Amino acid sequence: MVNAMRGETVLEAGGKKHTICLTLGALAEIETALGGEGLAHFASAMKALRARDITAILGALLRGGGNVLSDDDVAAMRIDITRAVAAIADAFAAAGLGADAPR
Repeated sequence: MVNAMRGETVLEAGGKKHTICLTLGALAEIETALGGEGLAHFASAMKALRARDITAILGALLRGGGNVLSDDDVAAMRIDITRAVAAIADAFAAAGLGADAPR
């Protein structure tokens, strides 16, 4: 069960529901995977994601949600790409970093 007060949300993949969460550690992992340029760079990078980027972001969010999965484990999961991108957006929105968040 997810705790929305902690910014948790759900990713449905491989017939299972997985808790995901944008923790500070997950954000650091994502920044590193996307080039380490900080949040300003991240916003533009999100518009041109590659499959490898999506895998890294989902891996970080899954680990932030308490799952013990490597990026290779994530890459092997059966994930609908539309749901994956929506789950990423949901996780950022739950953390207050959605498209309508104050800058």
